[in-house]
Amino acid sequence: MSTSPSAAILLPVKPPAVGKSRLGEGRAPRSELAAAFALDTARAALATPGVVGVLVLTDDHVFADHLARLGCTVVPDPVDGDLNGTLRQGAREAARRWPDALPVALCADLPALRPADLADALARVLDADGPVFVSDAAGTGTTLYGAPLPLFDPRYGPGSTRAHLAAGAVPIEGALPTLRHDVDDAAALDGAVDLGLGPWTAGLLARHPG
Repeated sequence: MSTSPSAAILLPVKPPAVGKSRLGEGRAPRSELAAAFALDTARAALATPGVVGVLVLTDDHVFADHLARLGCTVVPDPVDGDLNGTLRQGAREAARRWPDALPVALCADLPALRPADLADALARVLDADGPVFVSDAAGTGTTLYGAPLPLFDPRYGPGSTRAHLAAGAVPIEGALPTLRHDVDDAAALDGAVDLGLGPWTAGLLARHPG
């Protein structure tokens, strides 16, 4: 009996207390915004067709409980201070848990993410023969990267779009507005508001009008 192609989402999450430093302390506490972004991203991923699981990689044990109650599988960050190393280890763990699924790394700062945009991208990830990625709206960063496990070699960091291209990964084209819109600063948060926020971020900002 054949099965449909599926994806295992790898979601690296910094402890909210140290995440999103560029947001400062504006409309809402930075740590609360970081947590809300991750919860909204995870919620959208769990609701996306073709996703068999969301593997969260984090060292924040208290926040891990919130993500587990949402339906995520949570493990400690296996490689401190090295996002790409964390993702490579996470891909191997995902293959152990979901051996038929393709590992797909997803940024955890996509509070406006809609399952439809993620599903559109995943359809192309699952149809590809090698590494593929989604650039952020600025065209310099990366919000999603996927590849078969033997080829899984993400290049996140400054200028990751260029680094992924140089490594032979293929960019996914198309609008995908909520998948490309990561939030690192106040201006990007305003843009996410315009796109439509997930419930955790929307609720937090409603409690902190500004």
